[in-house]
Amino acid sequence: MYMKQRVAAGIDEVGRGPLAGPIIACAVIFSPKTKNPKIPSKLRDSKKLSAKQREKYYQLFLKHPNIQWGIGKITEKTIDRINIYQATKLAMERAVHNLSRKIVPGFLYIDGIMEINVSIPQKTMVRGDETIQLCAMASIIAKVTRDRFMMNYHKKYPLYGFNLHKGYGTRLHIAMLKKYGPCSIHRRSFSPINSLVN
Repeated sequence: MYMKQRVAAGIDEVGRGPLAGPIIACAVIFSPKTKNPKIPSKLRDSKKLSAKQREKYYQLFLKHPNIQWGIGKITEKTIDRINIYQATKLAMERAVHNLSRKIVPGFLYIDGIMEINVSIPQKTMVRGDETIQLCAMASIIAKVTRDRFMMNYHKKYPLYGFNLHKGYGTRLHIAMLKKYGPCSIHRRSFSPINSLVN
């Protein structure tokens, strides 16, 4: 494992609200080995960007040698078993762990109010993805990563329209749930689905 670096990482998650699919967290850092990357100084929360804009930023981050990140993925089955709150924390902890295989940050900025169980000093910030560039980057990476998972799930379960709503509780999704019932990636502990299976 690398020695801890005097640089911060930003953490954000995507997928707490959907009725299906995983929750994805990302921990991202600027590598101290070279100068900071030239990226836009006013990045925004991924929810305020179009899919095309998010993909453009993702490719920029992917190709830039100064940027490292780790992803934490928690499946719908684990979400049902331990609840969404604990699953969110676990996703962020796994993201930090996977980042630490490359480089260990000296500090963490976490979007939201949720502290995580790691030995690295941390600060939670409400709307951190709107004020902390690293959190905005983490938000974009997590969102693109999760959307790709949902696009793949759409190929396996085309009846539900996962390519359109990515698992969120839209009218289309609810209508398909009522028509076909839940599939294996639906979160059965969530009330709209729980009411269909009990």
